[in-house]
Amino acid sequence: MSEQGDVKVYTGLVIGYRRGSNTQYESQVLLRVDGVTDSRSAARLIGWRVLYRDSKGNLYRGRVVRVHGGKGVVIAVFKPNLPGQAVGGNVYIYPKGVELKLPS
Repeated sequence: MSEQGDVKVYTGLVIGYRRGSNTQYESQVLLRVDGVTDSRSAARLIGWRVLYRDSKGNLYRGRVVRVHGGKGVVIAVFKPNLPGQAVGGNVYIYPKGVELKLPS
């Protein structure tokens, strides 16, 4: 987690798509948030914004919609959907209403 002014910005890892035994939801992505290890602290992140930047500089924006399990994993919805190459990539998680300035 890092500080952007006086706003807390978390980093996280894209674990994969939300899946069932017969279905994969490409619009919903599982994120492991650095420094968040339980569902109670993960629940505070609901409504926060998520930003992913790929190797070509394209930005994908989403938001945290719910908690997944008891170990601090959250589900985020992206529009447009994240590509499969994003699995294993890093994301930034920041509060709603904050303009995030990324290093180039």
